[in-house]
Amino acid sequence: MGRTSDNNYYEDFEVGAVYDHPRGKTMTEMDNVLLTNLVLNTAQGHFNEDRMQDSEFGERIVYGGINLSLVCGLASEHISENAITILGLDDVRFVTPVFHGDTLYAESEVLDKRESDERPDGGVVTFRVRGYNQDQEDVLEATKKVLVKKAEYHD
Repeated sequence: MGRTSDNNYYEDFEVGAVYDHPRGKTMTEMDNVLLTNLVLNTAQGHFNEDRMQDSEFGERIVYGGINLSLVCGLASEHISENAITILGLDDVRFVTPVFHGDTLYAESEVLDKRESDERPDGGVVTFRVRGYNQDQEDVLEATKKVLVKKAEYHD
């Protein structure tokens, strides 16, 4: 596992490199209720403890949109610190549910990099971002495309 430095420009990323992002975040009930309400997701799986006790999960689950945002945030220090813009998220998969008290971590792999057709000051880097919990179980994965600054234009 590698780690990018503070100089994580387009030129610094290599296809096949895997970056472990050391920060983690424990998901609290407050995180889930506050953010799920904020985006107006009222699915009972996030709010109704009584109903969820008899479900396959046995308790409420954390909204997947929060998990995706958190994992992307945990990875951002290393893979998009010098981003010009995030071009997109694709192939998002939620693998294992997240519960209150789970701690999430992130890992990123460089899948591809190419010159930008529109921006000579940046290049497109494609990452596979993986989120996992305290038991090393994958909770989600996604493909993230980032337009990253080139050092020669921004140093």
